[in-house]
Order: sequence, then C-alpha cells, then structure tokens
Amino acid sequence: MTVMTITLSAIHIFPMKSCAPLPLAQARVQTRGLEHDRRWLLVDEHSTFITARKYPRMTLIRVVPSDTGLQLDAPGMPTMQVRVPDASRRVSAVVWDDTVAPLAGDDESAAWLSEFLGLACRLVYMDNARERPVDPNRAQPGDVVSFADSHPITVLSASAIDQLNSKLAQPIPAQRFRPNLLIDGVEPHAEDSWQRIRIGEVELDLLGPCVRCQFPTIDFNTGIPDPDGEPIRTLIKYRRSPKGVIFSQNAIPRRLGTIRVGDAVEVLA
Repeated sequence: MTVMTITLSAIHIFPMKSCAPLPLAQARVQTRGLEHDRRWLLVDEHSTFITARKYPRMTLIRVVPSDTGLQLDAPGMPTMQVRVPDASRRVSAVVWDDTVAPLAGDDESAAWLSEFLGLACRLVYMDNARERPVDPNRAQPGDVVSFADSHPITVLSASAIDQLNSKLAQPIPAQRFRPNLLIDGVEPHAEDSWQRIRIGEVELDLLGPCVRCQFPTIDFNTGIPDPDGEPIRTLIKYRRSPKGVIFSQNAIPRRLGTIRVGDAVEVLA
C-alpha cells in the first residue's frame, strides 16, 4: 500500500488586496496571516475599499513588499516606490461591514494608481497598532485579520485545481483562487474535512469553506474576465452549496512560525 506524502507545494501572498499573486519560497505566519499579505488596500474617494471584482485591471499591478514599504509595477507605468505611511496619517476606511482606521499612503502613489486604473483612489496600510477582528461567529474572540475578505489564510489542495482543469476547455492556474497555501499529495478537496493541520512548526485551524464570487474569472495576466464566466460556470455544476460555490478553506493560525515550500503537512484533526 502506497502512503501519500502531504506537502506544502506553493506559498502566495497578495501584498495589496486584489493585486497580482506573489510566490514565495517561505513565509512567516503571523496572527493576521502571512507576513505582508493584504496589509495594503485601495480605497475610493469615499474611503470605501475597491477590488478587482469591479476593477479587474487591479490584478495587473505587481507588488513587492518590504519592511519599509512597497514597490509597484504595472504595464505602461514607471516603477513606484511607496513607503509605509507615518503614524500621523491615520484615516477611516470601510471594508465590507467593518470600519477600520489604517494609515493613508502618499499623494504620489495615489496619483500613480489613479492614472493606471482611471479612477480616484488611494492606498491605505494596516499597521500593527490597529486590529480588524474576524467575525466571532466564524472564529474565536481575539482572532484578527488583515484586509483579506474574512479570514487570515486560505488553503487549497493542488488536486482540486487538477480536477477542475480536467473539466475546463482552457486550464487555469491555482492563483485565480488566491490561495495562500497549496497542498499536494491529497485527494481533491481533502481540506474540506480538515479541522487542524500542522505545517512545519505552524498550526492552523480550518474553519469552513471559502464561498466564491466572480473574482476567479479574471485572468491576472491580462486583467480581463473570462467571457464565459469560467471557471465559476463549471464549478456551479459540482461545487455548489446552499451558500454558493465553495472552493478552498479559510484558516486561522493557532501556532505561529515560519513555513517553507516542501514542508510536510500533518492533518491533526
């Protein structure tokens, strides 16, 4: 009998919400999720968050974070260096049902982003002095998240993508679903039954499925949504639930540390 080895096959972060995926060889897992993941956000002139759901060209913005700021690149635009805002630049921003108090980015980056996207917008940054709680109905009191939709980390089995691609005329990369962690060596959607896993020194609680909107229809290499609504159109046929199409699992860190591509994954519960 062959025993399958379960491993962490890929790590991705999205330093600015809705930007292009950034692959990593290793990442530090913090209470809000992976280090640098979705700590930056774009807001409109009304201080309401904006995403690629409405402005798909956001997926073309390539972002490389550091401890002091960001580097932004996009087609036809000069490279832009952005520093973490000063603590005196605190503003109010609305993310779904939450009102948070991030730091406002500078005017130069706002002009750069506004020009590329064709709308008035500004970067904001979530520093460690402010916390955004996870919905207590979906987590424990004290759990926090960055600017991710609901939970700090998203986990997906690589075989789930393989299964989906076997049903599509044009295969798509796993990053369309923006998983932070891609797990190899398990059956498709094995993560649906997991309650807790260990990756290296890190432990995560898996708290339920990620319900999918139309975001995965956007090709992040072109910034153009699929005209046929794929892959959501296909997923409706076999991954539909009472809440909607489900694909991947939301997770929260319970033991922090560093994870690396190739780390063994152990299902604890």
